[in-house]
Amino acid sequence: MALSPGTRLGPYEVTAQIGVGGMGEVYRATDTNLKRQVAIKVLPASVAGDTERLARFQREAEVLAALNHPHIAAIYGLEKTPEFTALVMELVEGDDLSQLIARRAGPTGPAGLPLDEALPIAKQIAEALEAAHEQGIIHRDLKPANIKVRADGTVKVLDFGLAKALGPDSGQQAVGSGQGVALSQSPTITTPAMMTGVGMILGTAAYMSPEQARGKVVDKRADIWAFGAVLFEMLSGTRPFDGEDIAETLGAVIHKEPVWSRLPAATPASIRTVLERCLQKDPRQRLRDIGDVRLALDGAFETAAPQTPSVATSSGERGRVAWLVASVAVLVAAALAVPAVRYLREAPSPAPPETRVDIVTPATDRPADFALSPDGRQIVFVASGDGVSRLWVRSLATTTAQPLAGTEGAAAPFWSPDSQSIGFFAGGALKRLDLGGGVPQSLALVTRGLGGTWNADGVIVFAPGLAAALMRVAATGGAAMTMTTFGPGQTSHRYPQFLPDGRRFLFFSAGAADTAGIYLGTLDGDGPMRLTPADRSGVYLPSGPGRAEASSEGGARSAEASSEGGWLLWVRAGTLVAQRLDVAKAALMGEPVRLAEAVTAPTFNESALSVAATGLVAYRMGGASQSQLTWFDRSGTARGTLGDADTSLFQPNVSPDGRQVVVNRAVQGNTDVWRLDGGRTSRFTFDAANDVRPIWSPDGTRVAFGSNRMGQMDLYQRLTSGAGVEERFVASDQVKTASSWSADGRFLLFNSTDPQTSIDLWVAPMVGDRTPSVFLKTPFRETQGAFSPDGQWVAYQSNESGRDEVYVRPFVSPSPQASADKSGTSASAPATAGGQWQVSTEGGIHPVWRRDGKELYYLNPVGAMMAAPIATGATFSPGAPVVLFPTRIVGGGLDGGIGRQYDVAPDGRILINTALPGDAAPITLIQNWQPEAKK
Repeated sequence: MALSPGTRLGPYEVTAQIGVGGMGEVYRATDTNLKRQVAIKVLPASVAGDTERLARFQREAEVLAALNHPHIAAIYGLEKTPEFTALVMELVEGDDLSQLIARRAGPTGPAGLPLDEALPIAKQIAEALEAAHEQGIIHRDLKPANIKVRADGTVKVLDFGLAKALGPDSGQQAVGSGQGVALSQSPTITTPAMMTGVGMILGTAAYMSPEQARGKVVDKRADIWAFGAVLFEMLSGTRPFDGEDIAETLGAVIHKEPVWSRLPAATPASIRTVLERCLQKDPRQRLRDIGDVRLALDGAFETAAPQTPSVATSSGERGRVAWLVASVAVLVAAALAVPAVRYLREAPSPAPPETRVDIVTPATDRPADFALSPDGRQIVFVASGDGVSRLWVRSLATTTAQPLAGTEGAAAPFWSPDSQSIGFFAGGALKRLDLGGGVPQSLALVTRGLGGTWNADGVIVFAPGLAAALMRVAATGGAAMTMTTFGPGQTSHRYPQFLPDGRRFLFFSAGAADTAGIYLGTLDGDGPMRLTPADRSGVYLPSGPGRAEASSEGGARSAEASSEGGWLLWVRAGTLVAQRLDVAKAALMGEPVRLAEAVTAPTFNESALSVAATGLVAYRMGGASQSQLTWFDRSGTARGTLGDADTSLFQPNVSPDGRQVVVNRAVQGNTDVWRLDGGRTSRFTFDAANDVRPIWSPDGTRVAFGSNRMGQMDLYQRLTSGAGVEERFVASDQVKTASSWSADGRFLLFNSTDPQTSIDLWVAPMVGDRTPSVFLKTPFRETQGAFSPDGQWVAYQSNESGRDEVYVRPFVSPSPQASADKSGTSASAPATAGGQWQVSTEGGIHPVWRRDGKELYYLNPVGAMMAAPIATGATFSPGAPVVLFPTRIVGGGLDGGIGRQYDVAPDGRILINTALPGDAAPITLIQNWQPEAKK
């Protein structure tokens, strides 16, 4: 019985069937722990209870577990239930080789793959077989249907279900299996009798060797035969041995020769020799080692384009001709002579193969926050393996990572050009950490850091906020200056990356659909040029010999790399693509090349992608981190959830009656306000701009929020009934976000940025004259203001002590004389009187009052929910804070600029946007990427 979608096998949830055959049924499934897609292979129901088949299934798992190679599909585990035994394997997207060949057939008949496409595939197949043979394992069922070719050109050999380990007790004998399927589907031949021994036919008719077809002893030379049959089919579009039924096909395998004239006329002589020696019917005359085939293929790469020997006079060309002669001589000889082996060892080594390896990180709710060092030796990423979100760094020469002290709450790390320092954002500042020692240094103030880049001249370009242009600052600190200006329809510039010349840089511009995309800007202030429409940021990778190698003296720029150009890599609709970038012309050239599918798509337009100047590429697959709005009581006991788990929920705010919640949700890169009412989730704002940080009015009739629909982040309100239009009630050149509404509905606190003082607290009257005024402006960062229920006090967080703490000040209604002008930039006196009290004692952010005003909640630096008793009267008197319970709140315990991720209902329940565990896939590292072979 087929597994239906939703069936669970351990942590794996079946989503669809993707294949069925005599050797098993294959399903797509989701690993609910790691949030990745996997393939699940189970035995067909007809034989699921057969002990011999179960034993073979177990053996397949053991065989796969013994193989670890980039061109062999990996095994993740073996799951057993009372009803099923299942192999959990790597899910390889893309067509199998039989589909790829079939698509090339034209109206006049079969057509093989072009030589420059077939040879890289064949080489990767040979490498996979070579790795298996070195482990003493033969495949015994190699065929196009068991070879997957991913969109980026990577080959994965599948289905070692008939593989056999060679050893003194194995006898190297063929083994029977179950009933087969139609020959037209390139079936595995099986016998109805579940027996083991010489004489049982095993394999696939069109690709099995003569000794295999006769039921004789087989060894690795059977795989070499099958490889030859597959390569012949790739080049010609037809099988070398075929027939109308199995008997006729087996007869052709045993008695007939391939029709060699079917091979294209341009097939190199060395490849023809490879095929002739692979398809020798007598195994004693056949090539004995697939490694010989791989060496010949390396030579064929050099001579795939026809050449006239008389013009091959340069030393490089003479070397290629010599290599071809040596390769053919090796293949024709019955055995390799010692001098020939010596020559091969002295010949130039072929380029190393492209490989992909996974870097497993601790849990993180910032899956896109990682960066390769320019020298390609280290990687830094954000993780919370010890319960606190911070930077971790790992040398690629080791298997362990180390947390970096002083980087708590870090986001968006990037490297210095000499790979000795790391830039990052935390606590409202751009910071720098030198790996040689010391503590992080603050370089500039930010509201939310959205990427930075560092050139060899000591200039850092960075994005200071959600709705801000790029700025520049010296790597040693100093005054920060605006670098870019918004064009028509643009609302934000983010995620810059310097090109090797240190003058030009890429960046992402958010805004209207006809202006959003990846741009090329310059330090000279020249007008930026859009390279491509996009909804994610991109990175630049120098190409080939011109790559900008980081120098030990400080990462000197490479003029050669700058002049030759390179590749623009970005994520397009979940697919990681690369396209040639002509830097001089500021234009993309040719067609995009696909590298990977289902790449993480976080909320703020970054790509889960990084490159090193040495040619390394790193990306992270899987969905973005998920979170779940969860209700807790004071003890930390979960009391239910609200809505579904999501990847882009932020900043929940509970209605005054406790029945509804407004929240930010991002869909396809656009952030809007959504409303959750019981089991119903509905969109509340519909503008194409970003609408952020919603808060309810005290009577529940309106919601205030920030929006950049007019270019800058201004304040709006909308009736919850849906009637009327949204009203803009505060507009200025600064970024503003709503913070708290007074219980009498008369005033609204909001945050406003200032280049000189970072973030300040302002108050806007909501009745009568709407002119806003300053509540608190200091050289420090004051944010997250919250009115007390009686309207007499304001709690807020400030970094005046060097770290964020929670403070309280009295609130006095602003007088007309204290009002600012409409720009919101007046330096008029604060509308406050009296003193200031510190509530938190060891760090704190995001204060929220209990509805009776007798307690103040906040988060400590490790994300625990805190509560401080409050006594008011003639004066303000805070009590000692206590820990209520630890949380897994999104963003952790430090303010990374994503706003408050919890709220308190009137009945005392606490709603927390809770990060779900185990939601980050490994970082995949591509080594020796060869894009020219993927076009």
